[in-house]
Amino acid sequence: MLRNLRHFSRVFGLGSVAHMVLGESFGSFLGVNLGFGFGVTMGVHIAGKISGAHMNAAVTFTNCALGRLSWKKFPVYVLGQFLGSFLAAATIYGLFYPAIFNYSNGQLTVTGPIATANIFATYLPDHMTLWRGFLNEVVITGMLQLCLFAITDKRNNPALQGTRAVVIGLLVVIIGVSLGMNTGYAINPSRDLPPRFFTFIAGWGVEVFRAQNWWWVPLVAPPLGAFLGGIIYLVLVGSTIPQELQVLENPMEYEDRKIPKTMTHQIATSSLTRVCVSPNRPSVQPVPPLNDSICMEQF
Repeated sequence: MLRNLRHFSRVFGLGSVAHMVLGESFGSFLGVNLGFGFGVTMGVHIAGKISGAHMNAAVTFTNCALGRLSWKKFPVYVLGQFLGSFLAAATIYGLFYPAIFNYSNGQLTVTGPIATANIFATYLPDHMTLWRGFLNEVVITGMLQLCLFAITDKRNNPALQGTRAVVIGLLVVIIGVSLGMNTGYAINPSRDLPPRFFTFIAGWGVEVFRAQNWWWVPLVAPPLGAFLGGIIYLVLVGSTIPQELQVLENPMEYEDRKIPKTMTHQIATSSLTRVCVSPNRPSVQPVPPLNDSICMEQF
C-alpha cells in the first residue's frame, strides 16, 4: 500500500500541469517543475525507508541491471509504480473534470489549441522530430541517473543525512527548468504510460497512442538513458574515487582502538604510582615528595 502511496504523490505534478493548461493565470511551466520535483520529495519521505522510494521504472531497471537490486523486485516495484501513476491520473481527472470540459467545450482532444490529453502524458511539440525526441529523453534520463548515483554514493560527496529527499526533488526541478521544453521530460516510463492508458479509456481514445507515434519513446528511451548514465558514473567517477582509510574525528578514539584489549584492562586495573622528579634525589621515590620536587601521577 505504501508503494502505491509514494507514486500517488505524482498527483502534485499532474495537478500543476492541469493548472498550466486549464487556468490562464493559475499555472506556469515553473510551477509544473516545482510540482513534479517536490512531489518526488514527498514520495521519498513517504516510502524512503520501505523500499528505497523507487518511483522511476528506468532507475529501477538500471539498479537491477547493475546488480544493485534483485531482479525479483523489479516486477513488484514496476507494478506498484504503474498502479500509483494510474490512480494519480484518475484522481486529477476527477478533481478537474469540470474545468477540463469547460476548457475544451466538451471535446476531449489530444492535439490542437484545446488539447487536454497533455495534462496526463507527454507529447512532442511541433519543432521536435521523433528521433530527436528519443535522443533528448536518453540524454536527460542519463543525467538524472548519473546525478542520483552521485547523491547517494557514500564514497563520494553524498547529500547530507536527512536532506536526500529535498536534493532529489531539486534535481528533478533543475532538469525540468533547463531541459524540459523539448519533450516534457518524461524520464520515467511509469510517469507516462499509465496516465496515457487512463486517457485512452477515459474518453480521449486511441489517438493518445497514434499522435506522432510518440507513446513508445517514454517507455524505451529512459531505461536506455538511465543505464548509460549509470555506467558513465561508475566508470568515469566511481572507479576514480580514492580508497582512503576513514580517519575518526576524535584522534584519541582512534589511538584507543590501536591498544590491545588486554593492555587496556591492565591499564584500567593498575594502581596509581607516585613519581617525583627532584634535582637531588632519584627519579622514583617510594616516600612522599619533598617541597622542592615536581610531582605527577602516572597510570
